[in-house]
Amino acid sequence: MALALTAGTASAEAPAKRVVLTNPDSGRAVEVSLGDDIEVRLERYYEKSRTYTWDAPQTSDAAVLTRTKGAVTADGSAAAVFRAKNQGVATISVTRKCRPDDGHICPLIIVPWKAKIKVK
Repeated sequence: MALALTAGTASAEAPAKRVVLTNPDSGRAVEVSLGDDIEVRLERYYEKSRTYTWDAPQTSDAAVLTRTKGAVTADGSAAAVFRAKNQGVATISVTRKCRPDDGHICPLIIVPWKAKIKVK
């Protein structure tokens, strides 16, 4: 009687990774793989008698990037986690809001925070 020996096959898939994007990453292009997470952490900041706060980060295409977590803190910081679900390109965007100190005004310029994510 002959014995057949077979070797088990190990998975060649790399574990999912997490890419973290913060305030200075606006305009950045990132390439990720299916299953990877993209974490966005935006801190509110104070500049020249103005406090800048954030809305919750959004995706331009939920079929490519699915938001699994998202919140805005009481101080105006924002955080979200997106999972790369399908191949394609999506943009994560966030709107910044200005809150002036008493006696000051905010500029009438909207500067969105954006990151272009390519899922391969």
